[in-house]
Amino acid sequence: MKNSNRCLFDSEISEFLCADKDKIFALLNNNYHGDTLSSTREAWMGELEILQNALVTWKDSRGHIVFEYDIPRLGKRIDVVLLLKGIVFCLEFKVGESRIIETDIDQVLDYALDLKNFHKYSHDSLIVPILIATKYKKASSIVQSSVYDDRVVNPLVTGAERISMVISEVIRKFPEEKDIDPNWIISPYAPTPTIIEAAKALYESHSVEDITRHEADNVTTDRTISYILDVINKSKKNKEKSICFVTGVPGAGKTLVGLDVAVKQTYQGCENPIEDEGAVYLSGNGPLVAVLNEALAKDNYQKCKNRGETKKLSDSRREVGKFIQIIHRYRDNMLAKIKNPVENGILEIDPLKAVKMHESGYGEVEHVAIFDEAQRSWTHERLALYLKRGGTYGNKLKVPNFPMSEASFLIWSLDQREDWATIVCLVGGGQEINTGEAGISEWIKALNETFTHWKIYISPQLTEEEYAEGKVNELLMNNTNVTYAEALHLGVSLRSYRAEKLSAMVHALLSLDSSAASLYSEIKEKYPIFLTRDMEAAKRWLHEKVRGTERTGVLITKEAARYKPLGIHVLQSDVENAVHWFLEDKADTRASNYLEDAATEIQVQGLELDYSCLLWDADVRYENGQWHYYKFNGKDKWNEIEANTESKQEQIKYMLNAYRVLLTRARAGMIICVPEGNSHKTITGFWEDETRLPEYYDGTYRYLRSIGFEEI
Repeated sequence: MKNSNRCLFDSEISEFLCADKDKIFALLNNNYHGDTLSSTREAWMGELEILQNALVTWKDSRGHIVFEYDIPRLGKRIDVVLLLKGIVFCLEFKVGESRIIETDIDQVLDYALDLKNFHKYSHDSLIVPILIATKYKKASSIVQSSVYDDRVVNPLVTGAERISMVISEVIRKFPEEKDIDPNWIISPYAPTPTIIEAAKALYESHSVEDITRHEADNVTTDRTISYILDVINKSKKNKEKSICFVTGVPGAGKTLVGLDVAVKQTYQGCENPIEDEGAVYLSGNGPLVAVLNEALAKDNYQKCKNRGETKKLSDSRREVGKFIQIIHRYRDNMLAKIKNPVENGILEIDPLKAVKMHESGYGEVEHVAIFDEAQRSWTHERLALYLKRGGTYGNKLKVPNFPMSEASFLIWSLDQREDWATIVCLVGGGQEINTGEAGISEWIKALNETFTHWKIYISPQLTEEEYAEGKVNELLMNNTNVTYAEALHLGVSLRSYRAEKLSAMVHALLSLDSSAASLYSEIKEKYPIFLTRDMEAAKRWLHEKVRGTERTGVLITKEAARYKPLGIHVLQSDVENAVHWFLEDKADTRASNYLEDAATEIQVQGLELDYSCLLWDADVRYENGQWHYYKFNGKDKWNEIEANTESKQEQIKYMLNAYRVLLTRARAGMIICVPEGNSHKTITGFWEDETRLPEYYDGTYRYLRSIGFEEI
């Protein structure tokens, strides 16, 4: 009998059957990190007694039993794994329960899918999830492989008395399975967590070592995190100011890198934050911040409750709010300290205001600030107008004649520290989706003209065309403080764990590059993309694909306009709706899985689904070999946008980038619905609906079909 750091106890089944269950119980307790709850101890004793009776049939087998096997991506443990006759059985116990509950079935299925997708020595094995409600009087009578042909059997259910019968039936149905690798327990585990899963693990354990292990050598999140922490340490040691620009393909883990740096710098391996050395993660993406904050707060509250600790959900929300903030709140706290009105275009701290803010709990800025989606920082024009009228966030502070862009002001804020500071800018290429977003050139302009003493560390990819229109080299030509570092680029998509080339294919598709078809041919077996003209067929495809607690949803651009005839509503823009859409379970009509409310690029950027449906409306159309862009007038007509002014060129860029964001949200596969439009005419010969003519959609559909996307 033994245990590894991946479980609390494991042994041969023959040895387990002969062992004293009190000794095994003692081992489980000793190997558990933390205080075990009485309910956990009672469950272990029940499981031990039940299994020592149920497994007698296999006393002479070479089978193996594993208790509390760690699933780091989900932050949970599988109650029991049986490695028997070449089959991996996942057993989830509900001791004392007499009912079968759908959420419990989802739980054990999630475990099985996690092993299938991320556990190397389970990839080719038959995996059988079994839910055991110990007082349930029935048992599954049909053992059936999943329709997905991935060697995960549909979940089975049983009570304690019929476990042996269910296992025997599985072995009878699958009698010739290959032996399981003897090193199964210590198999390489290559999880790709959602950002919500990763954030939970980070906040609770202050480490993502387990959830970010990856077999692929070219997955570089660890290298990037290490490089940034080295820059921070050097800045502290030399008492200097520094800024890092991190680039990455969509889904490569930029947000995860930012969160991890914030946690590691704040806690530095300790249980509590290090005094005056903390970091804060900032984003202008309101839905992302709201979803992460609520997910972390609820998770923290539930774990405290499970440990018997008294804590209010509001307390958890307050704690999380210090770690992850909306950038507008952070900015307004700094604005409240300046002399107002601003004189001669020069910002200065008002000493009396600074003391007052410090006494209110808003002291000096952090040493380290991580700005996610830095390319979305506001232009000087937009920020000055916002502050002139008093804004829409925070303290409604009016600041007339504000002299800086948002990027410049954020650098100025950390520059107020007399000792040292580091800014980390996480930059997504070609993902500006709102007017008034400055892109990355505004940051460089501020560093060149105003903050010339700051050390600059940049990814070489920042010189590509999708960043600052390809002018980064030109902009930095005379700056002597620049260091280029390959470690600051994340080139592999972690979101789409089945298709690392998805982002390249999407880029080619939107660029009308002929390589899109060949790139898709490389990924389609692992990452299916389907086409349909029928929204109901798309919804049915999603319902049939999603399993366990996997997440699905409908996506649409904010410029889309003619979706109501298809039975789709667009999710209202306030962040509370985004929180419900991403976090509620599938029994809640507000959840994404209900497929009733479609989310826009504004609500989903930085977040992800397992499977998605993109509803491609008539705002961006493929016509005569080119993309054409249209805006609906709100009544009866689509008006084409001509690229004849700088502002219209900018608008066109945002519209195409909206599709880039939506096409890279799904981790496992997607379906694109290009409507047929309305081809009917009235009895007098006029179109029934001139806002949805088939010609508005047909060109786009044919183009997507030419890439190789199969129609369902």
